[in-house]
Amino acid sequence: MNKNLYLDMHILQTVPPSCVNRDDTGSPKTATYGGVTRARVSSQSWKRAMRLMFEDLFKTDDVGQRTKRVVDQVARYIDELGEYKDSTKLASKALENAGIKVNKESKTDALLFFSKAQAKELAKLIVAGEEDKQLYKNALKNIPSIDMALFGRMVASDQSLNYDAAAQVAHSISVHEVHNEYDYFTAVDDCAPEDNAGAGHLGTVEFNSSTLYRYATVNITELAQMLGDKTPEAILGFVKAFILSMPTGKQNTFANRTVPDFAYITLRNDQPVNLVGAFEKPVRASGDGYVINSLRALEKYADKVYNSFVSKPEKAFCVSVLDDTQTLAQSISMNELITQVGEQISEICTAEEGNV
Repeated sequence: MNKNLYLDMHILQTVPPSCVNRDDTGSPKTATYGGVTRARVSSQSWKRAMRLMFEDLFKTDDVGQRTKRVVDQVARYIDELGEYKDSTKLASKALENAGIKVNKESKTDALLFFSKAQAKELAKLIVAGEEDKQLYKNALKNIPSIDMALFGRMVASDQSLNYDAAAQVAHSISVHEVHNEYDYFTAVDDCAPEDNAGAGHLGTVEFNSSTLYRYATVNITELAQMLGDKTPEAILGFVKAFILSMPTGKQNTFANRTVPDFAYITLRNDQPVNLVGAFEKPVRASGDGYVINSLRALEKYADKVYNSFVSKPEKAFCVSVLDDTQTLAQSISMNELITQVGEQISEICTAEEGNV
């Protein structure tokens, strides 16, 4: 693909009392924006949730792993190729040939993001007795998994093995000001004597509730250069996972997994556009809560941005549980969204291949 093409995703999602993403003290993460404190869910937290969903959306070989136990993974594929005296030693040698340092515990010093296809290729090379180290390096450089192409890879010891991320995910923030609250709880000792009226445990958990603005973008042109004909599948998986995934922080305590109230997806050929500026002035709740006012603010801001700085999207789609959401795009179902976006991406990719 030669032309710039970006997929932007804008989501409004209400989360009930919860602690989706904690800081080092156990408090819900926050950020100051527009002069007030907002609830925040880090991009890393949401990308982790998306990667876990990828395991159900894509084939096994199309999903990567991030681990220090790379030797074990390569050794497992060596064992599948036949009976070898010391598959762990062979796996370590394969990784060292590729320029990855392995310590005495047969682990890498840092987490390494790699695909199952790459691990299998390393196993084949070492079993075949290949001595050309460049081939081992190529095995780790080629055949990226879908999530590696989307989210990138950084290898400190060898920058030639890095991938630039084709996707960017913003920190989700509340459209309004928040004040964290505390839940005081007690736990009863079921085996305590009857004359013991005290609790077996006392504690507190911090939480908040919010309507979040979530944003992500994918450089489809860059993604296609890495994934080729897998690009439409990768885009659809990204769309579905970004809309429906949820970080699992304190999930058992709050059962806070919701779906978005509103999702606005666009295809642009100029540049990505984050519409968070719609909420620089905190939204105030009305008798209808925060969501309706948030949608109106988003519509108004998007219209101003399109009329002043950038053009309107080439294509726009909307999935919503709200009434009267026709300003940005006609509302359709999630299944219709996947179908229509898939058709658009496939059509674009096919047209570009025909021009090569």
